Amino acid sequence: MDALDPSRLTRVISPLKRTLLRAARQADGLPDIPDAQIEVLRALPAGSALSPGELAARLQLKPSTISNLLGVMADAGLITRTPTEHDRRSSEVRASNAALELLRRFDQSSGAILGQALALIDPGERAALAAALPALERLQGALEQVSAAEGAHA
Repeated sequence: MDALDPSRLTRVISPLKRTLLRAARQADGLPDIPDAQIEVLRALPAGSALSPGELAARLQLKPSTISNLLGVMADAGLITRTPTEHDRRSSEVRASNAALELLRRFDQSSGAILGQALALIDPGERAALAAALPALERLQGALEQVSAAEGAHA
């Protein structure tokens, strides 16, 4: 039996993420943007544009869910939608400069907070976390594969 308990890992990851988000928002006075909107913005790095359908496929969300998210985000000034040149009925979605600046500030703030927190733990634990990063990155990829397979069976 593996020493890794998936239930324990879940119980650690979710609160870890929420705590980091809350701390970064408080530290830098950042707005409370829902996770789903953050995922859309992360899928739209500076200079990139995707159609709503491409976003839905990339994020494995229903087109209606993406449509609703994009409407709210456009109203909040987080994204822009422009008709495509070849088909005026289609659109391209881009993250706004304001949204990209919020992501930059969040990344900077969360990095600083993590640095402070890491300084409070034992050097051996910091080394263990550093050593675990490649495995966590592979775990993310594996979770995406499982999610895609589950979506194909739905």
